[in-house]
Amino acid sequence: MVIFGRTNVGKSTLFNCLTEKHRALVSSIEGTTRDSNIGTVEWQYSNFSLIDTGGIMDLKYLTGQKIKTDDIEAKVQKQARDYIIKASLVLFVVDARDGLLPQDRQMTILVKKLLPKNKKIILVANKVDSPSLRKEIAEFNKLALGEPIAVSAANSSGTGDLLDVIVNDLKKTKQTVKVKMQKEEVQPIINVSIIGKPNVGKSSLINAILGEEKIIVSPTPHTTREPRDTLIEYGGYQINLVDTAGISKQGQKGARRQKLKNSLEKLSIEQSLKTLKKAQIALLVVDVNEGLTHQDAKLVEEIVDRKVSVIIVANKWDLIKNRDTKLFTQKIYGNFPFIQWAPIQFISAVTGEKVNKVMDLIIKVAEARQTQVSENALGKFLGRIVKVHRPAKAKGTKHPHLSGFKQIGNNPPVFSIHIGSKDTVHFSYLRFIENRLREKFGFMGTPITIIIDQKKHRHGTHDR
Repeated sequence: MVIFGRTNVGKSTLFNCLTEKHRALVSSIEGTTRDSNIGTVEWQYSNFSLIDTGGIMDLKYLTGQKIKTDDIEAKVQKQARDYIIKASLVLFVVDARDGLLPQDRQMTILVKKLLPKNKKIILVANKVDSPSLRKEIAEFNKLALGEPIAVSAANSSGTGDLLDVIVNDLKKTKQTVKVKMQKEEVQPIINVSIIGKPNVGKSSLINAILGEEKIIVSPTPHTTREPRDTLIEYGGYQINLVDTAGISKQGQKGARRQKLKNSLEKLSIEQSLKTLKKAQIALLVVDVNEGLTHQDAKLVEEIVDRKVSVIIVANKWDLIKNRDTKLFTQKIYGNFPFIQWAPIQFISAVTGEKVNKVMDLIIKVAEARQTQVSENALGKFLGRIVKVHRPAKAKGTKHPHLSGFKQIGNNPPVFSIHIGSKDTVHFSYLRFIENRLREKFGFMGTPITIIIDQKKHRHGTHDR
């Protein structure tokens, strides 16, 4: 089912309300929604997919006439048109405050021509925030789309009645999926946040994985404004790829300078970073043609601080003449010395070269996060490494005595190690333990936390 209408009628607010998730970016700025958002709505023990499309700003896009393919707004409008044609049900949203406008009439005529006669259109009058406005919506009957359903997406008023109508109509077309009440074993989803600076090819990467242009790609900075989820199955796993807005230092500063607190760029950046909270893995996409910057390093810090695993995707490899992977690997690790445990994959999202390798790495890293090492194996491991390298102290004269090494968590892995109440351990020795753990047990692409546990009090933690 698709939400459709002109710009600024509240489509994204309605989408967030019905899906009960604040995924769609909402702003008073025209054309905020670019990529269509896809979510799931549950109601009356049924569920259905809901798509929020970009607002129609020029009626010519509904006619199907040829348009410039490199124009980002044209791509937004074409995507909306394609979703409308394929939808089993269309929610045509109008603004009750504005009243019936000529553009609403024109859009109705074109949509009726565009859709088969048996396809249902539900007319939704949004922003009905007062009884007086409810009386005014009768004028929308002139569109001949049936009685308008009055809602206020901002405060959820009337949305229950709307959902009743939607579910009943979908049942007639057999498009709803029953929600099973009994508990089922559901395969865990690997959440992957695709993050990086603007124009490094994040959206192109997802399109290359999918084999089709489901996400709008443009050389215009900040083409992607909202996190966009794409759930796929690969290698026996369900993988949720989250495309995010490009994050730039200039963009963050510029957003702070603006008096308008909800500037689109600032909101986009905030939402991009929020995706890391639910992610197990981050694909840090970099343009291999450009030098890595301090901003790239800051992104790595954001990722590692949240204990998210990292895969470095070096994109635009097809543009490199001297394709020396060893040389470029050294350059990348030279900029990111603190995540040399993160695998690097050189790809071309444009040609599709090595894109499947990224998916294989996602599975390997996801499995590495789940690694659980027995206490017995860790005890033997500790016994060997202290013989190779005597534990180093942080202060004082006494070398620390280490014991009770065990894993206390996974996804991501967390370890604890006991020392005496007066002992200290130098951070470099903790890094030594971490490196030996990776050599012995793997943990590809995954940050490791080592907690120092003392009998009297906890001394500190070591995060990598």
